[in-house]
Amino acid sequence: MSEGLPPTARERTASLLAGALGSALVMVFLVGGMWLLEVIDYVGGGSLDRYGIVARDPDGLVGILAAPFLHAGFGHLIANSLPLLILGFLAAIRGLGKFFGASLIIVLVSGIGVWLIAPPNTVTIGASGLVFGYFGYVVARGLFDRRMLDIVLGVVVAGMYYSIIFGVLPGQAGISWQGHLFGLIGGVLAAWLLRRRREN
Repeated sequence: MSEGLPPTARERTASLLAGALGSALVMVFLVGGMWLLEVIDYVGGGSLDRYGIVARDPDGLVGILAAPFLHAGFGHLIANSLPLLILGFLAAIRGLGKFFGASLIIVLVSGIGVWLIAPPNTVTIGASGLVFGYFGYVVARGLFDRRMLDIVLGVVVAGMYYSIIFGVLPGQAGISWQGHLFGLIGGVLAAWLLRRRREN
């Protein structure tokens, strides 16, 4: 491509396909790592679960970074795997740099929110904060970036997964609505912070 000229349709397509391949590989690796950790946890009798977020306990702050990769059994992991693969793939398709930045923001906002407002001394684990975060990120990215592909992806994701919004409300015992709510907030915040900057 000549310097100063806008990319051609072929170049845009090639870039999008490369992004899709990269995002697919990253998500397979990420979810595969979660499955490996759950196998290790199963063999160890649940020994890894103690590294989750322990609400209001200073020692439990370590869990903010560890908790998204740990699960309370294979059923819990199975429930998170498919939406994580789909939403994570769509979140990463625009570039891995922004994806990793968005993931870090989501993990921190979700984890800190859980640590602050979950019942004292409860242990929270699971990737659902990331699931809600990627949902919020993909939908909000369409609003903030205003690129046609992002708008279309945001509308499709909102239509497919709108029902998960109810997961941010207190209700079912044993489900961290706090992680869901702050994951969603983290995703929207990430979309805002990482939005495309426009020249004046």
